[in-house]
Amino acid sequence: MESLDHLEHLDKDLVDELAQVARETVRDELREQTRKQRRTATLYAASGAVALYAGAALALALGLALALGLPGWAAALITAAVLGVAAYVLRSMARPSATRTAPTPTSEATPAGHDRVIGGTAPAAPPSGLGMPYPPVPPNAPGVPGTGTARPGDADPGAPHHRAL
Repeated sequence: MESLDHLEHLDKDLVDELAQVARETVRDELREQTRKQRRTATLYAASGAVALYAGAALALALGLALALGLPGWAAALITAAVLGVAAYVLRSMARPSATRTAPTPTSEATPAGHDRVIGGTAPAAPPSGLGMPYPPVPPNAPGVPGTGTARPGDADPGAPHHRAL
């Protein structure tokens, strides 16, 4: 019996030591990955800052070129309008296209006009920007057969929820 207790103690020590080694290995690997990702993020940020200054220099050059033949205020106004149009075009390109997702009727029993969204098509994803699609909607309410009548054991979702005493 004494030797079994000794073996059990050895097993516990071995498991603890293996868990410690595994934790240290994972921690070291995560540190290395984080270091690489931090460097990459820094380079992207620096690239964005330099691109911003390049865009500002280009806008300044456009304004100065226009100022050769126009008053300074008119050149600045035209430059601002060109940048505004460019920003609008870029924003429009970033939005998902509504033509990619066409609404499809889920059931022929849907009343006329209820398969459409007023003003266009329903969005493919919620407005949260996470890109997660809406969950599928069943054609009938849960617990209600296709005929539209409730079964005797089904609870009315609009009824108050009280327990009988």
